Amino acid sequence: MPKQTLSRRTPFLAVGGVLLAGALALTGCASGASGGAEESEFGFAAAEQVADSPITVWVDASREPAIAAFREAHPDIPVEYEVYDGNAGGSGTFQTKVALMDQSGEGWPDVVFSSQQNDAIWASQETNGVQPYAAPLNRGLLSDEFLAGFAAGSLDYGTVDGTVYGLRNDLAQVVTYYNQDLLDQFGYEVPTTWEEYGELGDKLAKEHPGYILGSLGDAFMTYVYYGGTESPVFQADGTEFSADTSDPNAQKITKILDGMLENGTIVQDSFFSATFADKYADKIVALPGPVWYTGAIFQGALEVPAGEIGVAAPLKWEDGDVATGNVGGGIWYASSHSKNLAAVREFLTFVTSAPEFQVEASAAYPAYTSAAEGWLAKLEETGYFVNGDFKEVMTSAADSIWSGWSVTKWSPETAWATVVIPGIAEGKTIESLLPAWEEKLKNEATVNGYTVK
Repeated sequence: MPKQTLSRRTPFLAVGGVLLAGALALTGCASGASGGAEESEFGFAAAEQVADSPITVWVDASREPAIAAFREAHPDIPVEYEVYDGNAGGSGTFQTKVALMDQSGEGWPDVVFSSQQNDAIWASQETNGVQPYAAPLNRGLLSDEFLAGFAAGSLDYGTVDGTVYGLRNDLAQVVTYYNQDLLDQFGYEVPTTWEEYGELGDKLAKEHPGYILGSLGDAFMTYVYYGGTESPVFQADGTEFSADTSDPNAQKITKILDGMLENGTIVQDSFFSATFADKYADKIVALPGPVWYTGAIFQGALEVPAGEIGVAAPLKWEDGDVATGNVGGGIWYASSHSKNLAAVREFLTFVTSAPEFQVEASAAYPAYTSAAEGWLAKLEETGYFVNGDFKEVMTSAADSIWSGWSVTKWSPETAWATVVIPGIAEGKTIESLLPAWEEKLKNEATVNGYTVK
């Protein structure tokens, strides 16, 4: 179904980092503060409910198919939607706009999708006497039986002090992708350790220049290469924060990355740049990346046909156990100000668990277990991957995410984007940028009220 037939779409606009006031007039948003209402059957002070009133949903462009699928399945529930940046790159758009609505006392969207994992921290807190934006989900709005269907630990990022405020859309465990045709052609094996990954870079650069093993051009690469190598550069314990780029793991992966940047097997282009596909679609030999690369990168942007790509276990240190990074995994939030919580409940249940979206129209590995099983089965039917054990690989990786990378009030992507990416573009080594990167992380921690250790 063409996008233009779904709904009038109003993108958010910004000039000089300041959102235009006109973008605040979102169609069909819930209105009216509900701080004075009595606690409801949903476990919080709900607004007066208006049956059959439309709900407004904020999504990023990748989640637009969720709106289409829901409308087809529930034509009796009116849904309007707005497309925004999804908080990509730690933009803070979600929090900024909700703060403005808190001030005006109206305009809150009924449901919001965010690509970040830290929004529950602020969205669960009262602001200047206005009740929290995020509605508690496990106090009556959603059943325990439904919530139990999510993968173990997947709701942790949306949970504060035992209360669930957000539902995980997808898991984003890092695995190792490889092009079997190129490996066979070059006589290479799939790397299994970070050391082998670096060695393959040296060999590939010498024997087949122009072919690559990854990119550092996106801000989320900090999760892949530092979270995935158990490097303690982003750790919080309560309100205490620490970043240690001198740690042996951080030093080792930095040297590997610098070597691969120098020999050209890791590039600086963003996977989502206009030119990446033209330059590298047939040049990727192997790379570490989250499972959503399957649909978004290989099947989507690069249009790699079935029967070429395989999936192997996450890379690990040769003397260590398997531990992998987590790159995203968006979260859905419901508004405590909504006037149609019954419709919100139907929407949240559908977009997180229904096969019509999660299996048939989503590129990402679902966080809801039954949907994940369907998603993997569909991939198996297509014969996309060359290895028959890809389901076991992805499932095992989901259980191997390193717990030492923390979720805080701000995103680690901003420091990487403002210090490391421009630094390597200027020809600097990552090793030379580590002190500035660590300082930036610690400064952001201080600004956000953390005590730096």
